[in-house]
Amino acid sequence: MRPSPTVALLAAALAFVAPEALAQGFSFSAPDDSSKREADAREARIAHDLSTPCRADLRSKKIMVVIGETQSNGYVTAQQADYGPHYRLINDRLRALGLTTYTAEEIRRQVAQAEIDAHFRNDPDAALSASRRLGASFVLRGLIATRAMPNPMMRVNQVDVTMGFTLSSASGKLISTAEARTASYAGADTAKMALTLIDEQADEVVAKLYAEYCRNAGFQSAAPPAKRK
Repeated sequence: MRPSPTVALLAAALAFVAPEALAQGFSFSAPDDSSKREADAREARIAHDLSTPCRADLRSKKIMVVIGETQSNGYVTAQQADYGPHYRLINDRLRALGLTTYTAEEIRRQVAQAEIDAHFRNDPDAALSASRRLGASFVLRGLIATRAMPNPMMRVNQVDVTMGFTLSSASGKLISTAEARTASYAGADTAKMALTLIDEQADEVVAKLYAEYCRNAGFQSAAPPAKRK
């Protein structure tokens, strides 16, 4: 009896399968474990960063965390009341690692909005004034940025959201940078998408910032002297 076309086709396909694959239990439906490998690698990076030794005096230095967002015209808005949830996701993790930060209320009460804006304009004199006013030794700046592109297939705007973090001393010395990025999505509420982004990637971002802070801050951590009245 001649084999059916289906059986013949299957036999021909198996003939091209490497012998070692058959020996290992070849399957046309073998699961793709790339996601698990990626997750395991991410967890390993986080564990490695969090194992970085950190001097006790660095843990006691105060860090001011501020959040801003780049608008379509290039202007950065940094009204801290608008980014409370973003702030807490980062701030709570820093405190859980034993670092010293300010509450959002302390920052709003003691630092003028113009001085917070100066951190995002890279105005060193005004930024230093803000740090002195608060007594901060370090400033962690988080900046939300978006890039919109039309998607002709779906007839919606496709938006990439990036959250970049820069940790520097009060005098402006760069200590660490980190970035979180999402795949494109369709929508207009970038602040909400940025919150989702931080929530998903905050552990890895904060672990990197923590490790580089403990390694790089060194003896540059002294708070700037307060202005004489």
